[in-house]
Amino acid sequence: MAKKIHTVLVLCTGNSCRSQMAEVLLNHDLAGQVRALSAGTRPQPKVADGAIAALQQAGLPTAGLQPKDIDSMMNEPIDLVVTVCDNAREACPIFPKPIPAIHLPFHDPHGEPLESFIAVRDDIRTRLIAAVKETLHLA
Repeated sequence: MAKKIHTVLVLCTGNSCRSQMAEVLLNHDLAGQVRALSAGTRPQPKVADGAIAALQQAGLPTAGLQPKDIDSMMNEPIDLVVTVCDNAREACPIFPKPIPAIHLPFHDPHGEPLESFIAVRDDIRTRLIAAVKETLHLA
């Protein structure tokens, strides 16, 4: 029997930094166990340059990253919703069915130097990967 791949939706307000980094990190670190998507309640025009640079510095793929609206995710078979900013938690949409959700806020590094983006990337990798593994009972 094929192993179930869990779909995780990472939500943020702008979907231009923290949620994008979380999507890439989850897809990389939990490959074969998780399919991560990200979206925003008010998506920005583009992914933050600092987020792209922080991911590339860690050797992670950034091709095709773009902010997406939460409405585009409504038909996805989501197993877990993760909000990474307080605004997204407050504006979190009501999904057609109850979906487990966890809230892990991360610092917003917008407008700060690359070091801030790298620190947030590493914080996401440490705390979010562990929380998703625990919540979905992954090895």
